[in-house]
Amino acid sequence: MLIILAFQYYPLLGNVIAFQDYQPYLGIDKSLWVGLDNFRILVDGDPAFLNALVNTLILTLIQVVFVFPAPIILAIVLNNLVSGRLRQTVQSIVYLPHFLSWVIVVAIFQQMLGGAGMINNWLRSTGMEPFHIIGNADLFRALLTSQVIWKDTGWTTILFLAVIAGIDRSLYEAASADGAGRLRQMWHITLPGMRPIIVLLLILRLGDSLTVGFEQIILQQTAVGTHVSEVLDTYVYNNGIIGGQWGVAAAVGLAKGVVGLLLVLGANKLAHLFGEEGVYRA
Repeated sequence: MLIILAFQYYPLLGNVIAFQDYQPYLGIDKSLWVGLDNFRILVDGDPAFLNALVNTLILTLIQVVFVFPAPIILAIVLNNLVSGRLRQTVQSIVYLPHFLSWVIVVAIFQQMLGGAGMINNWLRSTGMEPFHIIGNADLFRALLTSQVIWKDTGWTTILFLAVIAGIDRSLYEAASADGAGRLRQMWHITLPGMRPIIVLLLILRLGDSLTVGFEQIILQQTAVGTHVSEVLDTYVYNNGIIGGQWGVAAAVGLAKGVVGLLLVLGANKLAHLFGEEGVYRA
């Protein structure tokens, strides 16, 4: 509790700079108060901010559609593997990338898919034209999505496999005796058994929906430009830490947090309407 208070709640007080013309050398006490002036960027239609907002929403939608279901599908596939040893081997292999930093992950993708990467070198050696993926703005969002799936799908799968292991096996036996195949067992037993954890993780994901991977994106931003790669987190970094607009950056970050909170509350309320417990009971 003390650690959470010290490193999670106490730093929240720093959001006060969103209402100041904050200057680091003056500190919070002596910086000029400007009220809601820093929030005007949210309503005045600043092109750079709108570009970051649109990119964030697009990446959020892509990750909810493609990244979130990936561990669910993988867990069901692993659960249906007959050999327990094969299941454990595959599971160990797919969750190892989770322990790699984004610096290493990006470097691996560059070595594989870059202009001088392994695939393009092989294409040149066989007389074919190289196919540029790294640095291609049109493929940047697909690249980010594939990196996230490769890195984190195996780790999240552990949660779903644990839930599947807790489903009463007699349900499968009864379904099998009634002639239900694996597909029908998955649809009528496995997925309903996984539904509470799926709803819970989806609600938590919505709360973090406007955070789409700062480190992953900032490492690759110079290759494609900010028009396609700038998101709210990199906007805060580029305009706050680098650009010195601390108050504006804090205002954007605070607004993002408030939106995330409202999404969690709304999704949790919606889950209650559908009979799920959600994150908490009101």
